[in-house]
Amino acid sequence: MPLPAPTPRKLEHLRDISLRGYLREDGLVDVEAHLTDTKTYGFPSEHRGQVNPGDPIHGMWIRLTVNEDMVITACEAASDHTPFAVCPGATANFARLAGLSIGPGFNRAVNERVGGVEGCTHLRELLAQMATVAFQTMWPIRSRRMAAQRAAEAQGAPRKRPMLLGTCHAYAPSSPVVRKKWPEWSDQPPEPAKAE
Repeated sequence: MPLPAPTPRKLEHLRDISLRGYLREDGLVDVEAHLTDTKTYGFPSEHRGQVNPGDPIHGMWIRLTVNEDMVITACEAASDHTPFAVCPGATANFARLAGLSIGPGFNRAVNERVGGVEGCTHLRELLAQMATVAFQTMWPIRSRRMAAQRAAEAQGAPRKRPMLLGTCHAYAPSSPVVRKKWPEWSDQPPEPAKAE
């Protein structure tokens, strides 16, 4: 359902964010984000001169390379358009994210490495969404690993706790999704057998 009709208004600011997940030939995943901010009006900038309507105020890129265990193996950032000439000086610091695991505590760890004056607010804001895209891109790889795990379990190996369990409303232990996918990890009683 779309939003209700708004009160009459005029567009002032546009922020476009694109996120892409790529499966690399070497089995790693690249997640790339691109952020662009523009205004619908022109204005003078002390650092850039006249900024015309539609000229990017921010034009920034960031790429995370992630392995199957959701560990960042590399991070690269670039700032093509910034409000100040010094802004691109923070991009090299994002390489510090290599070695971080995407999971609980990720946002805190990002802020420890590239928070405040060590980073860029706009690039940092993209990282939580990039983590989600990394999970979604990695899903086919992890799905194959889970299938291999199920095959091992069929031969007597113990079943591991699903990594997605407890990460959102749908994967809550009390959810009907969990009851169906992973009944042994559900807080709910098993579904009654259907009569044939």
